[in-house]
Amino acid sequence: MTVKDLSRSRGTAVTTLLAWLSPAFPVGGYAYSHGLEQAVEDGDVKDEASLEAWLADAMALGFGRNDAILLQAAHRAAAACDVASLAAINELALAFAPTKELHLETSQQGRSFLDAALAAWSNERLTEIGEALDGPVAYPVAVGAAAAAHGVPAAEAAAAFLVAIAQALVSAGVRLAPIGQTSGARIVGRIAPLAREIAEETASLAVDDLANATFRLDLGSARHETQYTRLFRS
Repeated sequence: MTVKDLSRSRGTAVTTLLAWLSPAFPVGGYAYSHGLEQAVEDGDVKDEASLEAWLADAMALGFGRNDAILLQAAHRAAAACDVASLAAINELALAFAPTKELHLETSQQGRSFLDAALAAWSNERLTEIGEALDGPVAYPVAVGAAAAAHGVPAAEAAAAFLVAIAQALVSAGVRLAPIGQTSGARIVGRIAPLAREIAEETASLAVDDLANATFRLDLGSARHETQYTRLFRS
């Protein structure tokens, strides 16, 4: 591959990720807060500093690290055309969701993402993946598999995915707490390097390395199911 070809390939990967992870891509991410709404209700998140701390911990110690592992594991399985392993990774990803709402969050967005990708970005490999994942699909698994089908590098997909999730949660925080858009932009700017770091650190990990140390978030998510007034589905 020439330098020009390599540059073109990287450029295609970037534009593909920008399209897939845009708020305009029809996955319904605006409806979910990953437990943040309950954290605001409990007073754990009340300003810029506490939102950043909550999000950084959730990414480094909980869903961010796990999603990066699952996305890159799914990428490897899809790249190897190992649909049996891909299906097993997806089953584990869905089972790893600790609450009903978090299961809905990942499965609804994953299914919507894969359906949209199949409708607008289909190729032979992605069609095979769609046939193998014909039921509920975890969001990171769907993105990882689609990225492999389109030759998007796994680490790039994982880093972009985590930044997009961080942006969505910061947007939710702006709607829930007394935090302005400029504060939200500052948080995303400081969290983005963490997303890259997590993606790189998990590149060599497998599903056996999945772990979660965000117990308060998980309990809050379970309590959110009966929260009296809600803006979000999780």
